[in-house]
Amino acid sequence: MRRLLRPLTEPVTYTRWLHLLIPCAVASVWLFISPDTSPWAPVIFAVPVGLVPGMRLAEGVQAQLLLTPSERGRPDAAISAAPAETWAARWRTVVWLDVRLLLSVVTLFATVWLSATAVDLVRTASGSGPSDDWLIRGVEPHWWYALLAPVPLLLLLAVVVMCGEVITAAARRLLGPSPVERLTALEERTEQLLERNRIARELHDSIGHALTVAVVQAGAARAANDPAFTERALAAIEETGRAALDDLERVLRVLRESQAPMGQRPTLAEADRLLDSARGSGAKVDAEVSGPVERVPGPVSREGYRILQESLTNVLRHSGSVPVRVRITVRGGWLELEVTNPLTGSIGAPGGGSGLRGIRERAALLGGKAKTGPYDGEWRVHASLPLNGLR
Repeated sequence: MRRLLRPLTEPVTYTRWLHLLIPCAVASVWLFISPDTSPWAPVIFAVPVGLVPGMRLAEGVQAQLLLTPSERGRPDAAISAAPAETWAARWRTVVWLDVRLLLSVVTLFATVWLSATAVDLVRTASGSGPSDDWLIRGVEPHWWYALLAPVPLLLLLAVVVMCGEVITAAARRLLGPSPVERLTALEERTEQLLERNRIARELHDSIGHALTVAVVQAGAARAANDPAFTERALAAIEETGRAALDDLERVLRVLRESQAPMGQRPTLAEADRLLDSARGSGAKVDAEVSGPVERVPGPVSREGYRILQESLTNVLRHSGSVPVRVRITVRGGWLELEVTNPLTGSIGAPGGGSGLRGIRERAALLGGKAKTGPYDGEWRVHASLPLNGLR
């Protein structure tokens, strides 16, 4: 019983009722101005009106507001509010207008006829007698007719709920996005999620590296108790902080302007900045670069820079001032990047963060692969990134 009465307590039932009555109100004005017009004229007139691209936008906004208010403004709303961009969408709008008009006639007839019937029952029970225009005619007045008065009203509410459900289903079908539009929206949503994930990796790698260097430098300066070393440590912290602020500004620019490109993100051509930062933190870095690194395609070079940055950050965070060997090689259509250091501390331990997973994800997105883990008594990060097709 509660399930049957629930629609009567929901505001959307009555906004749908209003939505159903609006077309008949417009048609009534038309017929009042020109009473000789054929009653089929509104149905025929719906064809040229529905073919106007903006009509689909107007109907979609109205349907969202009155039929599915809980979905209004959501990107996954079943009813779209956009102009018709194809002829198929225009003809679906024509069909929608005719379906809406038909259901509007049914709802208006039920609203007027059943309401008048309830009034006649009350008039008959009171002895005033029914009107001559409705169902109850030529009957003797009896008080018990008043007990039947709620029946037409309940039937009216049932018709309203049923027609509301039908018109909402029709709106989802006829005003909703087509399969092609749904696929396009899904692709756009996927691109947004990928962009958000990439920005999160950018922040993790850049800010995480800067904070790690700052913590290591500050700790070493305090332990050394040497003014000259402290000055060098502060200089390294300042340089790393400035670089992190530049990276942060680039990321925030993308967030502020969703259509703006990332701009000049750092590439492997600027790898010396990372190596000097690691050396300034106490690590003994042995770096070797071979091949035309400056000719590496932008996407590969940028992701390679981030992989190198995360690898050096892990070394500083988990192993401290240890020898680090860095090899960057460009040959045979591949960029090979390898970072190794003695296997000490907790580097690579489970639960140590998402940096290693991010390295593997970066490589996979470019069609390459990355391996991280212990190898011959050392911790090794080895990434192979293809160059073909990314220029």
